[in-house]
Parts: sequence; C-alpha cells; structure tokens
Amino acid sequence: MSIALGVDPFDFVVFGGTGDLAIRKLMPAMLFSECDERLPQESGIIALGRKEQSLKDYSAAVKEGCQLHMADDPFDEKHWQAFENRLEYLQLDIEKEVDFNRLKERLEQYPERIRVFYLATHSSLFGKICEQLDKAGLIVDQARVVLEKPLGMDLKTASETDAAVSRHFDESQIFRIDHYLGKETVQNLMVLRFGNSLFEPVWHHGMIDHVQITVAETIGVKGRGGYYDNSGALRDMVQNHLLQLLCLVAMEPPAQFDQDAVRDEKLKILKSLKPLSGENVREHTVRGQYEAGAIEGQATGSYLEDCKLQNSMTETFVAIKAEIENWRWTGVPFYLRTGKRMGRKFSEIVIQFKPVPHQIFPNVGQPLQANRLVIRLQPDEGIKLMMTSKVPGPGGLRLQQTPLNLSYSDVFRNRAPEAYERLILDSVRGNSTLFMRGDELQAAWKWIDPILTGWQSRDDKPAAYPAGTMGPSSSTAMIARDNRSWFDEEED
Repeated sequence: MSIALGVDPFDFVVFGGTGDLAIRKLMPAMLFSECDERLPQESGIIALGRKEQSLKDYSAAVKEGCQLHMADDPFDEKHWQAFENRLEYLQLDIEKEVDFNRLKERLEQYPERIRVFYLATHSSLFGKICEQLDKAGLIVDQARVVLEKPLGMDLKTASETDAAVSRHFDESQIFRIDHYLGKETVQNLMVLRFGNSLFEPVWHHGMIDHVQITVAETIGVKGRGGYYDNSGALRDMVQNHLLQLLCLVAMEPPAQFDQDAVRDEKLKILKSLKPLSGENVREHTVRGQYEAGAIEGQATGSYLEDCKLQNSMTETFVAIKAEIENWRWTGVPFYLRTGKRMGRKFSEIVIQFKPVPHQIFPNVGQPLQANRLVIRLQPDEGIKLMMTSKVPGPGGLRLQQTPLNLSYSDVFRNRAPEAYERLILDSVRGNSTLFMRGDELQAAWKWIDPILTGWQSRDDKPAAYPAGTMGPSSSTAMIARDNRSWFDEEED
C-alpha cells in the first residue's frame, strides 16, 4: 500500500483570482486539500485581480463559492478558518510593473518557498504575464507556471502562446493543465492496463472491435457565451480532453511510470492519428448546435438564445471517427463525442470487444453480445465489465449480459480528491506526468487544424439537435454506417 506524498511549503499565486474558474474550482480544491490536511502550515494563497477590494470582501466571495461548489461534509468552520488565514488578495494590473514589484516584495518574505503561478486568464495574456514576472525577477528555480486551457485557437496561435511562455520558463517549469487527467478513473485506466495481467494481452486490434469516448453535458454555455462562440466544442473539448483520453487508452506501455516516459508514449499516439482533411472531414466528423428543448422536464432555450445571437456557426456538439495508424490499433475506429445540452451528463470510455468466434449455445434466440468494458469518469466513477452469463433456472439455457462492477464509492469509502486538488499539488511537487508537454500540444493542434479548415471551407451550418437529446441524427448515422451504434442508444 502506497502512502500519499506530501508537499513542501509553497505560495500559490492565482492570476485571475476573482474569476469564475478561481472561485468555482481552484479555491474549493485548495480548501478540500486544507480539510484533508495536505497543505503545509507554511504556505500561502495569493489571489490577484484588477478589482480593488479588501481581503475581507474577497474572503467572503471565496467562502460563498466554496459553500456552493463543495460537498457539505468537508466544509466546516475550523478548516475554513485555517484556510482563510492563508488567503491574501493583491490588486494587480498586468501592464503595471509597480504591481509586480509589490508581488515580489510579498514573495521575497519567504524566498525558500516553492512558487506556483496559476494563470487563470485568457491565453492571450500568458506571454505578457510571464514577461512581467521575469522582469520583476520572480522566476526562480523553484517557480512553476500553470497554464489553463485553451492554449490558443489553432496551431498558429497555440505555438505563439507557447513560445511566449517558453521565453521565460523552462519546459520543466511549465504545467499545461487538463483537469480530466486528474480524475481518479482516468489514472486508474493506466493501472488497469499496466498493473494487471488480464487486460494488456487483449488490448489490440485482434480482440477489440472499437472504442467510444463520450463527454456529455446537460448544461448550456451559461455565462460563457462570449468565449464559447469564438471557440466551440472542437477546440474547447476535443483538442484537449478527448484526445488526452484517447492517448491513455491507446498508448504503448511506458518503460516506467515517470513524466517523460508516459508523455513520450502519448505523443506517439497523437502523431499516429490518421489525418482528417477534405472529403474525410465530411465523412468522419459531425458538428451540431442545440436548439430549444427540455432536460429532466425543464424547458431550455437554444444556443442562439443563450448567447443572445441572431446567427452562429459555432458547434456545441462534435462526433468524430478517428483512426490510429500503428500495429496495435490498425482497423479499430475510435469514436469521439462531446456536446452540451445533451440528454444526460456522463463521461465514459467504452472498450467494445469482438464477439466470440463461434456460437456453441443452441436456441439462445439471438447472437451473443460481445464483452464490453465501461470506464465511467463521471458521475459515479467506476469500471464495469459486461459479461455473458446464464440466467438461473431450469428449462434450457437463457443467456444475459451481466456486469462485474467496481464502484469507487462502494469500494473506497473515503472521499476521492477532486481533479484540481491533485493537479495543483502535483504542480507544487514538480510532477508533470498528468500535464501536457509542449510537443503534445503541437501534435494535437496539427490533427485538429485540418478539421477546422474543412468545416470552414464547406461553410455549412451545424446540424440542429433538440436540447435533451444525445446529439444530431447525423451522429447516429455516422456510426451506423459501420454497423455500430452509440453505447447509450443500445438496448440492455
């Protein structure tokens, strides 16, 4: 049994400390770590924002956000008081060197501490922030910078942004975060494959029929309409989250579990993806946009209504048939799908195995269903293996698929850390295994860019789908052309 790793004393500096991400995700994650007693006593949390406000007012806003976005059990006044004592707020304008000098005065009170600069701002500001940090002499050996997605809007802007940051920080100090990689089940996927002798021998094209990766959301764009309409589902979700999940499913076993070995293998998969361009974009991709509908009996508006727009070509749904051109995965399609305002919220990876080569059981009424491994990321994280078994009772063989189920909540009673908790503390430790490397970022955009170009050249509108459904009918048609169907559409 392994022991949880501690962290050395650090200062956690959040640019965009008054923003939605900081209040909704980062501060609750740090408070969770406080409740679990993972934070050294000699550590501080410094929020930076353009707004002039007192620390008392900022603390009140953070407390309200934590109460809203945390589970009730971990939140208590004792731990909140300890956490609040760490909080500091500094007004900072990234154009003003004097503000960075004030930050320097604060950080140099504890020069021995690790410094984590979390850039929870638009990526267009990353280069300027890093430049100002460098000018102020704040980038020391024990400094790290965490970059929140999206990193650019295409290969060109992503490369420019990454280059701007790399002029001031070494690659070993740069942590490009993808919170999906911090989820327990995502990490358990590697343990499932490489820590057990059962699965890896059948993890190839000879035994696996296809793979489905779905990230479905019931929410719309909320208050993110301005950002989202310039981004869309392909940039917002596929370029990072879904491609990273694909890499973890498809990668070769690394020689050892360290940050470079794991990321080397993920990079090989990104470089092995079959390019999609021209006619292949039309055949192997679907983009959609939600219309008015209903979710759980509640009427919802259309994307255009949510964004207060008359017209938009931005996709809120994407489905892609991806193929990996290497020996392990030749002929195995990977179906990727993500969307907003869908019928239910879930994220999962489905490994569909091939059927048995010969049916020996007579009179069972229908072909045997093939085994299927379902890795659920949210909600109710867990792993389920669907197997064929006999229904008890006399009167001949009656066969049925039944699950072997590993539910994390049933087996591991303690609260599982949230993704941001783990990733923030990993950045403090300097462990970048679960973060994207610069060459990974480049390779992902190189595959995504031709899809964007293909959509723009056709100039056709995204397919409409009613809110509360699982996307446009053309998504069902795309996978049906291969005589397959989405897992959620199948009859049990």
